[in-house]
Amino acid sequence: MALATATEIHGAARLGRRTKDLVKRLGPGDVAVIDHRNLDRIAAEELAACGVRATLNASPSSDGTYPNMGPLTLVRAGVRLIDAGPELFERIGEGAALEIDGGRIRSGGTLVAEGRVLEAEELAARLEEQRRRIDDALLDFTENTMTHLREEAGLLSGAIDLPETRTRFRDRHVLIVVRGTDHVRDLRALRAYIEDVNPILVGVDGGADAIVGEGLIPDLILGDMDSAGEAALRSGAELVVHAYPDGEAPGSERLRRLGLAHTVLPSAGTSQDVAMLLAFEKGAALIVSVGAHFNLVEFLERRRGGMSSTFLTRLRIGETLVDAKGVSHLYPDR
Repeated sequence: MALATATEIHGAARLGRRTKDLVKRLGPGDVAVIDHRNLDRIAAEELAACGVRATLNASPSSDGTYPNMGPLTLVRAGVRLIDAGPELFERIGEGAALEIDGGRIRSGGTLVAEGRVLEAEELAARLEEQRRRIDDALLDFTENTMTHLREEAGLLSGAIDLPETRTRFRDRHVLIVVRGTDHVRDLRALRAYIEDVNPILVGVDGGADAIVGEGLIPDLILGDMDSAGEAALRSGAELVVHAYPDGEAPGSERLRRLGLAHTVLPSAGTSQDVAMLLAFEKGAALIVSVGAHFNLVEFLERRRGGMSSTFLTRLRIGETLVDAKGVSHLYPDR
């Protein structure tokens, strides 16, 4: 396919193999250099919000395995997206001044890489084709879910050994924020609810940053602690590290380096599921979720082949759980 031509773009290269970490140091006019197979919608929205002029991907931005909105979201936001191959990180240095003409990438006048520009029309057509093939992904997803249901049955039976917490959930509303699609916007829409009801605020990993970003203080942060910012971790929130069922807790090492006291909670399932179960088992009157993943495409975007833990969690919690999008419609900002 011929390389597209367009106005030349100039910007400083910012490299990061983990997109969710890279966005924390991107600024307007930068060129993001990422290694993100199947660039998901959340990452695309965050890249666009940073004001980057272009994004160079060392991996396929969409490999066709499922309907992936991420690349189209980024391109429609006006960001040039180029799949430029696995050698990007060897050929481009941090902070290098780049000139991008179509799919050609130069530094100091020297061609350092060349890739394929992903255009909106092509991406939209591919997305439609992928949606027609979603049945195959759904079958694999369902089989994987059934395979793991027995392994994670403790989520339904209440067999998890929950730690004592200083946060008191009994008869309180609990607002759980997960880094997900539109999570910042949905949290902002609940401002009136938060002011009137004063719910307990729980951040799941990077969701804690959204709480702090809105000028609020989380009561509790739960997760593997790989994406929560240091400001959130030092906000005074109670910290609970979600560990593997065997007790291994890589997130504890980061908190120990920061000198922060924390509790470890071994459990199967995702951190968002464990946060919901913790609130439920501690007697929460209502659990409101922001950014939680509910549909097939969202799970596939997060590279999860099944949803056994989420299925079991929803069965156990039942009507106690409400999605933020519903609350924002029922409780409009005044």
